Amino acid sequence: MEKVITDTDSLHDTSANESTPPVPMPPPADPANLLPLNTVARIRALIGVMRPKQWTKNAFVFIGLIFAGQSFHILPLERSVIAFLAFCMASSTIYILNDIGDLEKDRQHPVKRFRPLASGRLPVSWAIVLMCGLLLVCCALVGGLFMLPVNSSLHANLGGANVLFALTIAAYLIINVLYNIRLKHVVLIDVFCIASGFILRTIGGTVVIPVSTSPWLYLVICFLSLFLALGKRRHELVLLQGDASSHRKILKEYSIPMLDQMITVVVACTLMAYSLYTIQGQTGHQHLIVTIPFVLYGIFRYLYLVYMRMEGGSPDEVLLRDKHILGSVLCCVVGIVLVLYVIP
Repeated sequence: MEKVITDTDSLHDTSANESTPPVPMPPPADPANLLPLNTVARIRALIGVMRPKQWTKNAFVFIGLIFAGQSFHILPLERSVIAFLAFCMASSTIYILNDIGDLEKDRQHPVKRFRPLASGRLPVSWAIVLMCGLLLVCCALVGGLFMLPVNSSLHANLGGANVLFALTIAAYLIINVLYNIRLKHVVLIDVFCIASGFILRTIGGTVVIPVSTSPWLYLVICFLSLFLALGKRRHELVLLQGDASSHRKILKEYSIPMLDQMITVVVACTLMAYSLYTIQGQTGHQHLIVTIPFVLYGIFRYLYLVYMRMEGGSPDEVLLRDKHILGSVLCCVVGIVLVLYVIP
């Protein structure tokens, strides 16, 4: 692990100085030399290919529950937890599909070449079986929601909470399959596909309860997810430098100045939309305005990491690793809980 961090840091330092010649790409991983010697190692590889650290993205499912003031209601909480687990299974299915499709390219990547499939620690056949199993578990969890009662008739004219959530999961899977097949090669559409995952998680979390949510909150998630997606593309350009287009062809359609301009736009829109939500939203009675400084600091800190530390490739890892962002998120959550559940 220390070797990976050292290689990545050297690439980041090079990107900060444009006059320095590009660092040569490391040799591709040799699967024959990295195959595990026992079953325990392959089980660990199975867990790794599921990317459980990225399940933090699925916490967007709980946004509707929290802002609707139903976090301590047993039935909505139970349904939200099942929805969260269903998205975890669905997202891991897509991660495995993506790793299988990009196997050869990942072996040329300075960081991704150490993933279980690219490194050869996990056979492709095992990954395919696991992917099918996760998809079946996802379907079982969605089916289990039909066995639970729904405490609201909201969206009944559209098929009800269970049907809408099933359609949301299906839309998530279909969009990501299309992304892996074709859409990741279409400029800008690829970024919107990445952002759609966060939006669909939020929608799924609201329809599964079901509750109505302010349109301003959906706009916040939309702009925030675009910000994270654009930051991811920028990180790839900085990390791979001259070899970016050889690893991902769509990267030749982007430039760092262009991404910087779009990031500026979506950051401003995110802050404006959240500010308007705290004032005009359906919950909080404008007291949520006290959380704006935490949101502002968290976004500024993330921008600092993107531009000064050359991070942003994995927002979930940044959230878990950077104490400043984690602290701002926790303070914001505490403020939201106090406003919605404690202050009368």
